[in-house]
Amino acid sequence: MALSEQEFRIKSDEALQQARRALMSLADDDAGFELELQNGVLNLVFEEPSETKFVVSPNAPVRQVWVSAMGKSYKLPWSPEHASFVINGETLSQLLDRLTRTFLGKR
Repeated sequence: MALSEQEFRIKSDEALQQARRALMSLADDDAGFELELQNGVLNLVFEEPSETKFVVSPNAPVRQVWVSAMGKSYKLPWSPEHASFVINGETLSQLLDRLTRTFLGKR
């Protein structure tokens, strides 16, 4: 069953907040990036190893959360089974953690 626009907005807001919280400990470890959540968009802004930005934004018309990171685009639909936005079995938080650690050379 597809999410209504209101359900999508609530779930995507919660998912971005959860992803931000999950990444805060990594950001607090002086990893060289900041988390900015403004107007429903989560930005991961890196200073090292190079100036880069990952952008995480809800796309209401298609009911997906889109991630732009390291020259790639990821489109995550809602998965009722995982109760999360998921791509290839990875939740949004897991995807962002993996991409962040890869970019920072921590994996």
